[in-house]
Amino acid sequence: MPAMSSPSLAAPQPIAAPDTARHERHGQWLMVGGGLLLGTLGVFIEEARQDPLTAVWFRCVFGAAALLAWGALTGRLAQLRLTRAGLAAAVGAGLLVMVNWALFFAAIECTSIAVATVVFHVQPLWVIAFGAWWLREPVTKRQCGAALVALAGLALATGLFEPGAASVSWSERYVWGLLMCLGGSISYAIVTLIAKCARSVSSFALAWWQCAVGAVLLSWWPWVHGWPDAIGAWAWLAGLGVIHTGLAYVVLYAGMARLPAGRIAVLQFVYPAAAVLVDWAVYGRALSPVQAAGVALMGLALWAARQRSA
Repeated sequence: MPAMSSPSLAAPQPIAAPDTARHERHGQWLMVGGGLLLGTLGVFIEEARQDPLTAVWFRCVFGAAALLAWGALTGRLAQLRLTRAGLAAAVGAGLLVMVNWALFFAAIECTSIAVATVVFHVQPLWVIAFGAWWLREPVTKRQCGAALVALAGLALATGLFEPGAASVSWSERYVWGLLMCLGGSISYAIVTLIAKCARSVSSFALAWWQCAVGAVLLSWWPWVHGWPDAIGAWAWLAGLGVIHTGLAYVVLYAGMARLPAGRIAVLQFVYPAAAVLVDWAVYGRALSPVQAAGVALMGLALWAARQRSA
């Protein structure tokens, strides 16, 4: 998701057998709810009508405030005190998240909510590739085959190969939007690997520090570029932080803690599916049958790629 990183969570406590199904069902609905929340993110970006860096700064500020309030209510503020290594990982992840959000928001303006979100979700392939190169993690033949299928699905989903739509799809603005989205997905994949390595940093601390880093580093931007004029814009920007960072964080990670990895991999596709439906319902921008087939190919391939051979 271009919303947050995917930090490793502490292993959930053992649950009595009769309660396991109910516990996982609860986690499933939490992840569905989180994905539906994130699916509305593009509407907030479009309705705020601000440049990408302004939107990023407001998301960081309101997101940090929302997460801080949640941490205080749940007694987690002590987790924000990090070791030197943990702080370095959090700051590095914060820089990359800032780049990720800026590129993703700009990509929405150049393409559409649906296309940008779908293209962004190629990032699991980068995680597999970087994990093999950086962490020396083994890559199976199944994962390699799934990667090729996912890339074919991505090509279809972009609309660049849509029959009769070449003049629109191949516009310079549209192609730049796709490239920015791919760049954002790469930065997000690196954040995921940083989170995987920094196991001493909790998911809450990593998410808060990411927002804090962005809020500090971009604090000059609104003063130079200008503040939003309309009150409505402030409301939409506040929603980016409170709803799509604070609330979505709480809901998604609570769900992940209750589910096995395979189920999580499948349910993470609720977000792009919701974004496609929201883009169609609000703005009337539906994917073509060819693009929809590409999305389906990506979903199946990325799900297969995330499965372990065990």
